[in-house]
Amino acid sequence: MNANTNKIALVTGATRGIGTETVRQLAQAGVHTLLAGRKRDTAVEVALKLQAEGLPVEAIELDVTDEASIAAAVEQVRQRHGHLDILVNNAGILVDDISLAPSQQSLDAWRRTFDTNVFALVAVTQAFLPLLRESAAARIVNVSSLLGSVTLHSQPGSPIYDFKVPAYNVSKSAVNAWTAQLAYELRDTAHKVNTVHPGYVKTDMNGGEGEVEVSVGAQSSVQMALLDADGPNGSFTYLGEVLPW
Repeated sequence: MNANTNKIALVTGATRGIGTETVRQLAQAGVHTLLAGRKRDTAVEVALKLQAEGLPVEAIELDVTDEASIAAAVEQVRQRHGHLDILVNNAGILVDDISLAPSQQSLDAWRRTFDTNVFALVAVTQAFLPLLRESAAARIVNVSSLLGSVTLHSQPGSPIYDFKVPAYNVSKSAVNAWTAQLAYELRDTAHKVNTVHPGYVKTDMNGGEGEVEVSVGAQSSVQMALLDADGPNGSFTYLGEVLPW
């Protein structure tokens, strides 16, 4: 029997792009995967398409910025499955005005970005952690970005030195830092938490101007979601390559 067959995964922000592809690849690996989206109808529509491919996918409504929605999703998973083996925190937004300097970005843009990319990610993780602890070896994957690397932003000549999208970039730095904190908490358990860079992926967020296809963009998340016992805890990687914080 496939070792992944009895695993339950949940992917946030999964109704399009990297999120949908992450669901597809996890389900192709045999994992029963919950496709989470803010609007139930949209989540059901996407899930049905994947089910038509013969994949074990289930739709679930989850607005990561809404406390009541998070609580309802947790209760639904508890009642239907009793535990959660994999949580992929994929939901995120980019609302910076790229024509403005870092100091000119609106405070509203900062708040909206952190509400979704940081605070919602922490809230979802905290809410699902009791169900993850019911797993024999849970995996938490936080989708970050190379743009969260403080090292590379401070290094002239690096691939991202001249690419300042401040609220988004700093929110991903915060995601990396949160990953390190939670990894420390889980260090003496069989559970692991890691953060990944999906690559510069062709998605709606960047108007399709990325360098790699969505199928590649999902691979780092899937790798970390299916880590064995010897895999890393508290890492920041892209397709297995360690990235600078």
